[in-house]
Formats: sequence, structure tokens, C-alpha cells
Amino acid sequence: MNSTSATMKICLWFDKQAEEAVQFYTSIFTNSKTGAISRYGKEGFEFHQMPEGTALTVQFWINDMEFLALNGGPKYTFNEAISIVVTVDSQEEIDYIWEKLTEGGEETHCGWLKDKFGLSWQIVPSQLGKWMSSTDTAAVQRVTAAYLQMQKFDISTLEKAFLGN
Repeated sequence: MNSTSATMKICLWFDKQAEEAVQFYTSIFTNSKTGAISRYGKEGFEFHQMPEGTALTVQFWINDMEFLALNGGPKYTFNEAISIVVTVDSQEEIDYIWEKLTEGGEETHCGWLKDKFGLSWQIVPSQLGKWMSSTDTAAVQRVTAAYLQMQKFDISTLEKAFLGN
């Protein structure tokens, strides 16, 4: 049976910072909003150890992608096995998002970063897909060599590499 009524969202597990993280993310992306917030009650305290009134889940959207931030305690943490890919058209967008998301976080490599909550992001120029799927294998190799030297992507440098300049 195929399900046409199924909906999907990404659940992000935080220790106790779900509300803070949602405020942070929705302050960076203009096309974002917060939805419903559920809170821990007295029931189950022996299991979850969360004070009554602490956010259990916070629903939010960034660019029409739905997320659910969960305060689940310290049992699980983020790692690079999952990342959020943000594709943008301009260097200004890359610079802005990169600067905001690395506040308290860290730059890694090849357009990847970790934010202050440990969540991995990839901030990628929209042109990269076209360049990397080109039939000009020499151009693809030049672009690859260029981005392997980068932390934050530089569109101008990548384009020059693609064109062989």
C-alpha cells in the first residue's frame, strides 16, 4: 500500500537547548517560523529528568522544510553523519549564513561547518552542482582541487577553476 497522506519532518535531538536553537535558526533564515511547543509535565520525571515546563518539542520551518527540535537529554549528540545542506545563489548569502552559523561553532572543510549546538551544515553555491556534473572532466577536477582547499566556499575562485583561469 502506498501512503499519499504521509508527511515528513526532521527531528533534531538536543540536550536542553531546543528553544534556544530554534530561536537561533529562525533568526538567521528570513523564510522561517516557529510552530507548536509541547512541554514536559510532572509525569515521567523519573525517566526524562526534565523540570516541569521545559520544552519537550518545538516545531519550526526553514524555507518550507519542517523540523522538530526535541529536548531529549544528553544521551545523543550530533555528528557529521547527518547535515543540513543550504544551497544559495550568491557569495553574500554564503558569507551571511556562514558567519551566523559559525558564531560559537566551528568552520570545518569543503563548505561544512558545525554550529554552536554541534549540528553540521553545508553552505553550498547553487552553481556547484552544474560544475561538478560537467562532462568536462578536467574542469571538474579543477573545481574539486579548489574546493578541497576551502573551508567556506568562494564562488569566484570555484568559477575561475571551472573556467580554467
